[in-house]
Amino acid sequence: MPEYGYFLSCEEFGPAELVEQARMAEQAGFSSLWISDHYHPWNDAQGQSPFVWSVIGALSEAVSLPIETAVTCPTVRIHPAVVAQAAATSAVMTGGRFRLGVGSGEALNEHVLGHVWPPAHIRLEMLEESIQVMRRLFTGEEVNHHGTHYTVENARLYTVPDEPVPIDISGFGPAATALASRVGDGFITMTPDESMVEQFRKGGGAGKPVIGGTKVCWGIDRDECVRTVRKLWFNQFLPGEMAQILPSPRHFEQLGPLVSEEMVSEKAVCGDDVDEHVSALSAFADAGFDRVYVNQIGPDQRGFFDFYRTKVLPQLQQG
Repeated sequence: MPEYGYFLSCEEFGPAELVEQARMAEQAGFSSLWISDHYHPWNDAQGQSPFVWSVIGALSEAVSLPIETAVTCPTVRIHPAVVAQAAATSAVMTGGRFRLGVGSGEALNEHVLGHVWPPAHIRLEMLEESIQVMRRLFTGEEVNHHGTHYTVENARLYTVPDEPVPIDISGFGPAATALASRVGDGFITMTPDESMVEQFRKGGGAGKPVIGGTKVCWGIDRDECVRTVRKLWFNQFLPGEMAQILPSPRHFEQLGPLVSEEMVSEKAVCGDDVDEHVSALSAFADAGFDRVYVNQIGPDQRGFFDFYRTKVLPQLQQG
């Protein structure tokens, strides 16, 4: 049976709100936290994007739940040597309850320094090399590295946890899933796709956690929930590689008219039907996931946590 955690959205909420949501998540019975790592929100209606490492510091004092980034891109905007320091400090502050989720990133966040945004296969090469650099730094030993994409000279992390930070790799297709199975400590994906889980486990990921997440919008008025999802998170319904290559929130907003309320109503979990919420999360269990995170879209966070504490989590935990 999977564990169920709460997914904190840095795109939609400011630091104080995220910390308060984490407290409510712990009180509601969620077992761990995911937190997104963005420079920009996907669109201006979401309206936030705090620096994730500052928020993690606050979370480490506010709750006792394990925390994982979902996900950090350690390749372009921030050098892997700096990400390694941030992750190691987060692990120390949480008493070893931190995992680093990584992925190949999106232009939305990573192009802000003006670098060329590489094609997908190069981004995966960069991600693999960055993981090599970070793992060496997690040992606390001095690192000198002259690789294809990164140079590190005389770098040593003095503040490191007792055990190296686990690195889970995000994948949405065969190439990234293969990388996760080969070098990851776990696999992250956002759809309950049994074939990807099988590829990961057969490719070298047997015995390692498979971690997923989904977004819902709880509320007593389903139509209002649909409108909320379309306003704030229409981007998750855009097809293909657009999420990886569009460079700014305004470009996503230009595509907003492509997503109708009907599309949202068909594809998103909206409203207060307990069975609908349970079914969406159970799909991850059926696909073989070990941990599943859920995020509430919109402002009614307290209502969501009460709903999951009393009605949804008890059913999932019985399953």
